[in-house]
Amino acid sequence: MSVSTLIPAAFPALALAHFLALLSPGPDFFLIIGHAVRHRLRGSLFICLGIALGNALYICLAVSGWSVMRQMPALYRLLELAGAAYLAWLGFLLLRASREAANSKPSPDQPTPDQHAPSQPSHNQTGSLATGHASPLSPGRQLLTGLGSALLNPKNAVFYLTLMTVILGPTATLPQQAFAGVWMTLLVFAWDAALAAAISLPGAQRALEKRIPLIEGLAGLTLASIALWLALRPLFY
Repeated sequence: MSVSTLIPAAFPALALAHFLALLSPGPDFFLIIGHAVRHRLRGSLFICLGIALGNALYICLAVSGWSVMRQMPALYRLLELAGAAYLAWLGFLLLRASREAANSKPSPDQPTPDQHAPSQPSHNQTGSLATGHASPLSPGRQLLTGLGSALLNPKNAVFYLTLMTVILGPTATLPQQAFAGVWMTLLVFAWDAALAAAISLPGAQRALEKRIPLIEGLAGLTLASIALWLALRPLFY
């Protein structure tokens, strides 16, 4: 099997367009930042995997010629509103975690607790972003969080449909489409995982340690703002 059998002639243009889109921060970017800044790679790796799988599903739909998003504006709007509600919820969780983490810091006027006093178990170890000291989400919940973030963004469907139909064109064979789809899926996962890994580095953690509530708050506020914009966008067009 020759290289041209798997790699279409338009692949460089497709790969460049896809990579440039990855460089543009979107909801997935802020979701990963919000989790990785506190829980590091172990608390965000499966979120990255879920996002990649969601992208893979839309790529498969694009390869199969699924263009219902363009033909049914009402369905697109419904999915967009569902995505807005989901992003608003994720943003709320990050904002709440940021506020509770900031409130848990002792003020300068408070006496330092006795280091030899027995520690009291926390009642907020819920395994979610509900508190500043919560443990990371389980791998399963991470996966579903990332998958939901990707699938409830209808722009992903239109974006991949455009890449596969406009850039690759109708002459691309199924093996060529499959190769391009696998490439884009792996690149999404590698890029997101690299972002989470970079934030997890000891140097980055030391630099960000005192700013974790601020970063969580900014990430949550950004997700909430994107959700608000998605909900209100028809009013401006």
